[in-house]
Amino acid sequence: MPDARGSAVRLFAAFETRPDKAAVEFAGRVFTYGEIGRLASRFAAGLAAFHVLPGDAVAVRMATGPETVVALLGILRFGAVHVPLNPSLTGEETLHVLSDSGAKLTVARSGSHGPYDRHVTFEEVLAAGRETGRTDGPLPGDEAIALLLYTSGTTGTSKGVELSVGAVVSNLLSVTSLWRITERDRLAITLPLFHIHGLGLGVLGSVLQGATVLLFDGFDPATIVSAFGSGGATVFMGVPTMYVRLLEHLGREPAAGAALSKARLFTSGSAPLPPGDFAAFRAATSHAVLERYGMTETFFTLSNPYEGERRPGSVGLPVPGCEIRIVDDAGRSLPDGEAGELVVKSNGMLTRYRNRPGETAASFRDGWFLTGDVAARSPDGYVTLHGRKSVDFVKSGGYRISAREIEEILKRHPQVRDVAVVGLPDRVWGQRVAAAVVAAAGADITRLGGELRELAAASLAPYKQPREIVVLPELPRTPLGKVQKNALAAELARRTDG
Repeated sequence: MPDARGSAVRLFAAFETRPDKAAVEFAGRVFTYGEIGRLASRFAAGLAAFHVLPGDAVAVRMATGPETVVALLGILRFGAVHVPLNPSLTGEETLHVLSDSGAKLTVARSGSHGPYDRHVTFEEVLAAGRETGRTDGPLPGDEAIALLLYTSGTTGTSKGVELSVGAVVSNLLSVTSLWRITERDRLAITLPLFHIHGLGLGVLGSVLQGATVLLFDGFDPATIVSAFGSGGATVFMGVPTMYVRLLEHLGREPAAGAALSKARLFTSGSAPLPPGDFAAFRAATSHAVLERYGMTETFFTLSNPYEGERRPGSVGLPVPGCEIRIVDDAGRSLPDGEAGELVVKSNGMLTRYRNRPGETAASFRDGWFLTGDVAARSPDGYVTLHGRKSVDFVKSGGYRISAREIEEILKRHPQVRDVAVVGLPDRVWGQRVAAAVVAAAGADITRLGGELRELAAASLAPYKQPREIVVLPELPRTPLGKVQKNALAAELARRTDG
């Protein structure tokens, strides 16, 4: 009978087999796998001291740093559920996640504060673990929930995606093996550690292969150039926004291209990389960026090949352990070249949406997950994305943002009669958030825009706030009263771009 804890054994193998190897480098400090492993075990013991049980949700609200990695691994080692919190979320947004997840504990750095029940600091958990002297308990089984990641839902409030230990490890092994990630690699990670990209592929993918994570608390082009030029970095995982800034830096400092050319691999995801940027980066560095596709619910499902053509504008071929189809609205497979909805079966599939059985069931058809992305497949199997099936989501800077959530916030203003939010094309961000507002009778139009920006700033994380707010006499609607968001997006693009 196979070991039901085999995935967790594989995840933590490097802590036993490579204790002296560098696991994390941050701000001039080096932490070996042995050190990170001991700290994670102590953190796990501390969770028990705060009466956390295996299977309980533990929320973590910390900026990027080695402590974030220790907390993640300690929670997984203990068998609890890691719930990463974006530090830029407002109090209202954070409280929703904590309430919906049922978090038993909220962990933050010393000096932080917030209106959270069972709030403790990272340092307090470590101290409690040192005092208990508790040794490691059994590793969690493959079916145990490892991660609970919150993403925008059709209802406007974010919903929790449950991912099991087995799903996380199986999918990350597929992707990192495909990309030839080994213990010799040094991954430069500037992605946030509350998102599937940095948390999953960046940290957990590196741990699985015994690689070294060069961790940075933000993205700076000059720092990345230095990491490859003199810091021995071999792999960079970024998003299109970062490549735009790297290209701008290369325009000012052409010699930086020689430093970046020392890399083994550059990857991009979370939004399409414009083909022009792909070509410009290759010309400056001799590297063809490897684009891939995934989402929180399915982990990473498509990738351009490591060996073979990395096709500009395409997200590539199915990752081993994943299958895709392109279907029409009735679920019938479409011929190559014809655009339809991308549906997925993945070894990294979610277990469910927490507390949302109806939405979980509605997200599948005959065992296939409905991504809501429109795509087409070439005769040789490469998949190209054409946008979102639903116009009620905006994908900006790698974030999937619910338009309805923003609309509900803006409707709180007493002088707003109607509002609709859409995504407009943006070279840097993929899409930018724009809001069309119909003012109530007697509203002060000259002040309304500023007041709505203040309302958004008080209630929404910065990446969700509208870049443009346009007042219109009416919203375009169908005869049945539904807002025609495609027409609205075209009108707002005309007004704001011209």
